[in-house]
Amino acid sequence: MRIVVLTGAGISAESGVPTFRDAGGLWEGHRVDDVATPEGFERDPDLVQRFYDARRHAAAAALPNPAHEALARLEQRLGDELLLVTQNVDDLHERAGSTRVVHMHGELAAALCASCGARSAVPADLAEWPPCPVCGERMLRPDVVWFGEMPYELDRIEAALAACELFVAIGTSGAVYPAAGFVWTATEHGARTLELNLETSEVSSLFDEVRLGAASVVVSAWVDEMLAATA
Repeated sequence: MRIVVLTGAGISAESGVPTFRDAGGLWEGHRVDDVATPEGFERDPDLVQRFYDARRHAAAAALPNPAHEALARLEQRLGDELLLVTQNVDDLHERAGSTRVVHMHGELAAALCASCGARSAVPADLAEWPPCPVCGERMLRPDVVWFGEMPYELDRIEAALAACELFVAIGTSGAVYPAAGFVWTATEHGARTLELNLETSEVSSLFDEVRLGAASVVVSAWVDEMLAATA
């Protein structure tokens, strides 16, 4: 069975990684416009660099939880028939053992050179303005997709959605596009759809089935079902 899984902040929240924004509309104490837009970076690049350095260190200290580990087990069984698309910029999926992961919003562990466009591993805290390992210019920024920027690998994702038989969204708010529209794409091409979430999202009504609960519980249970069905 060809499956596309989309994960959002809810799957990493149980590992201690803060979710996107709190009830006050702030992102870890900052206005989203100040730390998650090209304009915010232009206004105060040092603030943005320090913000993402702190997020990167915090994410590195977090550990994968049973939901991450369950998805890695499912990939071991399904191989190329499973594509894991994540909105998260941490590497918890990879550290749990997943290999077919698309980071549509970039990665905290990567840097993007504003001079030559190269993407590379972060060589040092970006607030120190280290040189680009490719061109040598000191114009690195977080390789994170900000509001107003194009997510990565959309063509690959859209093709997978058009070909899948099951689309599963885990821990997503259904508020951030284009990811929130993936359920429409999958449905239009005849796939069954399932949402696994702590609470209903803005697009829950579009799914064939919704299961609510902590990711470590509902994702693990679903994967166990899938593994039993494919044994």
